[in-house]
Amino acid sequence: MANVVLKNVKKVYDNKVVAVHDFNLDIADKEFIVFVGPSGCGKSTTLRMIAGLEDISEGTIEIDGEVVNDLQPKDRDIAMVFQNYALYPHMTVYDNIAFSLRLQKMPEDQVYEKVTNAAEILGITDYLLRKPRALSGGQRQRVAIGRAMVRNAKVFLMDEPLSNLDAKLRNQMRAEIILLRKKLDTTFVYVTHDQTEAMTLGDRIVIMKDGYIQQVGTPTEVFETPQNLFVAEFIGAPKMNIMKTDLIKENGKYYVTPFGTKIEVDGEKGALLAQKGIAPQELTLGVRPEHIILTKSGENAIPCTLEVNEMMGSELHLHVYTEDGTRIVLRVPTLELSAEERASLVSGKELHISFEGKVMHFFDKDSDQNLLYG
Repeated sequence: MANVVLKNVKKVYDNKVVAVHDFNLDIADKEFIVFVGPSGCGKSTTLRMIAGLEDISEGTIEIDGEVVNDLQPKDRDIAMVFQNYALYPHMTVYDNIAFSLRLQKMPEDQVYEKVTNAAEILGITDYLLRKPRALSGGQRQRVAIGRAMVRNAKVFLMDEPLSNLDAKLRNQMRAEIILLRKKLDTTFVYVTHDQTEAMTLGDRIVIMKDGYIQQVGTPTEVFETPQNLFVAEFIGAPKMNIMKTDLIKENGKYYVTPFGTKIEVDGEKGALLAQKGIAPQELTLGVRPEHIILTKSGENAIPCTLEVNEMMGSELHLHVYTEDGTRIVLRVPTLELSAEERASLVSGKELHISFEGKVMHFFDKDSDQNLLYG
């Protein structure tokens, strides 16, 4: 078991294209940490530098207290699971899992014990004599994980291992990785572009954009206290609603004025604005879809028009637009509406929505930093 420390790590291609900028991170022993971000953000490049598959342009990487910059991948005591499985097509499942052990000249009885134990944990015992082409995508991914498991490496590296699977298999494999982590009790570094995977798997999440770390925190921290607008919109599905508004202060209380309304910023958010001495200003307001409700016309009700109604089973995703054309999405639990009310939610229907001050997020209109948590 081992901790991993990245200090001022930088990756430059062809002396001009910077893929990763000044990356600093301490990964604790037995921690499951997830790198997440859009394509091209540098997350896989960072993982490959830890693995030794990419050279480091600047900085150092330590595994279990040892600087590994100049060590070959085979000497870093890591195990890696790739996106495309990377199985040997001419070998059986058993031989694929056993391959690295045989390279180490391990006695065959020990190889058998390790392979069959891994196969039992992963539920692939019945497939040991098959070749990869006879397996489903989920079964192939289990074989790739089994091949990594038997090495008893200090650190597990996983590069978008579920991206080639369909939605149902992804959900199943995600649960299996959680169980596997408990059994192996080792350090995991996991890369994904899927924020659902990041939120459900990680002890901490590293959110990246354009080669820079945007925020590091627990799933709860990055969801409830995003440090900037990018994190706020990236984490959460559907993404956070964004609107321009003015923050005003009257008689010691803060208010926002979206779409001609006047909503008090109460609770913890109002107290934090006062504590930080935030001045009245024009800002970017963020409200998550689950915090916006359908309401009747009246004070603080925002008139809008229904554009799209997505039936998601347990909830409806209502896409509306306001009088100035701003698009907003609501998540409405299906059981909160009668069958008649659900049937009436058709394109073009006039609606009213509202939200409370305690659910708002406030971002600087120029820097996009969160005024309360940035």
